[in-house]
Amino acid sequence: MDSNDQITKKRKRLRIRWRTQDTELTLLALPTTIWYVLFCFLPMFGIIIAFKNFRISGGFLSNVYNSPWIGFKNFEFLFKSNDAWIIIRNTIGYNIVFIVLGIVLPVAFAIMIGLLHSRKASKVYQTMMFLPYFLSWVVVSAVGWAFLSFDKGILNQMLVSMGGDPINWYMEPQYWPYFLILLNVWKGLGYGMVIYLATITSIDNTYYEAAVIDGASIGQQTRYITLPMLKLVIVMMFILAVGRIFYTDFGLFYQVTRDSNSLFNVSTTIDVMVYKQLKSATVGMASAAAFVQSVLGCAMILIANWIVRRIDPDSAMM
Repeated sequence: MDSNDQITKKRKRLRIRWRTQDTELTLLALPTTIWYVLFCFLPMFGIIIAFKNFRISGGFLSNVYNSPWIGFKNFEFLFKSNDAWIIIRNTIGYNIVFIVLGIVLPVAFAIMIGLLHSRKASKVYQTMMFLPYFLSWVVVSAVGWAFLSFDKGILNQMLVSMGGDPINWYMEPQYWPYFLILLNVWKGLGYGMVIYLATITSIDNTYYEAAVIDGASIGQQTRYITLPMLKLVIVMMFILAVGRIFYTDFGLFYQVTRDSNSLFNVSTTIDVMVYKQLKSATVGMASAAAFVQSVLGCAMILIANWIVRRIDPDSAMM
């Protein structure tokens, strides 16, 4: 009887604790939960369009209901197309480079800025590096056109002034992998750096003070204190980035290249292909490609997290 009374009292305490401590947090989380339900979970109903020959004849629900089922035929074009290899190669290849540079460079710059003694200089550098993140790719495309235009571009004017011949940059695909990688790093470097810098600033200074007393150099402090403290954040960012390895920034690959047909082999990714399919009214095929992206992205997150758990269980996300 005594044990039952103790269990009853514990349950009552848990209920009281929920009522007093968690109600406010639940109310705070409610708007976000509603947003996710409305804009993330309900739209998943549209997945069935990938398995139908979607026809536009009335309202959305009636179109979905009246469109005939065609099984996996919408998926065939993605894998049987002559350009399938180019599209998948570009999507995965660019993302591998983006993942590596998106971790190495922000970590390096965050460490360097964290070592600055002047707070004013640190804030100035952070602001300058973070500013490109807020620029639209449409704006970047216009700036790129000002540099790369054949007739009045700054680069061609410099080449002509030095006695060279102008280059039609939007017709020369060999240069664009470097341009795209450079622009992606330039635009996302500040965002990643701020995340790692926030972690660095939260590290207890007593670790560094003890290391200085022991005679550790700045390189040794970075290697044995800063990087181990950053490991969890680095792993988390890596897993999230791997989950989007089948997605690309549409603005970067479509707007910046100005949809030049000459750059098809180096700029066409799955997202660009989905947009072009939507323009040609093949909604089912575009939905099939997006569905494959989602499934493979989820699988990549689970695989990456499983690999991390096997190597270092404490660094895994789940």
